[in-house]
Amino acid sequence: MNKDSDRVETLVNEKRVKLHVFEPSQRKIWTVVGKGEEHWVDPIGHYCSCPGFYFGKLNGKSICYHLESVTLARNENKIEQIIFSDDEFSDFVSGLISDL
Repeated sequence: MNKDSDRVETLVNEKRVKLHVFEPSQRKIWTVVGKGEEHWVDPIGHYCSCPGFYFGKLNGKSICYHLESVTLARNENKIEQIIFSDDEFSDFVSGLISDL
């Protein structure tokens, strides 16, 4: 098993893959909590806000281990789902953007 596979399994087993659901609109935002930081992940658009994703893309890598962890968490149903009100959406997104 390689280093990224170990990281992916750790993230999934520790339920650090989060699905934030805003109600009643059902808007969804995925995040993965890494080492002291939380990264925004878009599994449909194949995007992660981590530096490894950016630099990996420059070197021809298609995804980072955060994206892999979302896929595994979905397959194993090990997602931490957090429900928010639609009123909290703007503040939540602002917080994500400020962390970038």
